[in-house]
Amino acid sequence: MKRTLFYFLLVSMSNYTAADTLSDQQIKSQIIQQSIQSYPGNCPCPYNRASNGSRCGKRSAWSRAGGYSPYCYPSDVSNEMVKQYKAKQTSSTNNKY
Repeated sequence: MKRTLFYFLLVSMSNYTAADTLSDQQIKSQIIQQSIQSYPGNCPCPYNRASNGSRCGKRSAWSRAGGYSPYCYPSDVSNEMVKQYKAKQTSSTNNKY
């Protein structure tokens, strides 16, 4: 009986993915981090630092029209994007087996 219960718990827990355990805020933070990391320059967001150590502010890509549009704040990441992130993580986990 204990072995069956252990097996059931193990199988149930393995069905959870990383996206299931992360809160929406944590997922938004990951999306923002990935967006910033993919930016080729020094100033993706206003709060980042330029190469001379000053704050990027209005020189940031986020503050300028056209070109790159990195996600810098949780409000930049829509609920739909979070939903897509979760779906992508779930499908990539399911494709491992």
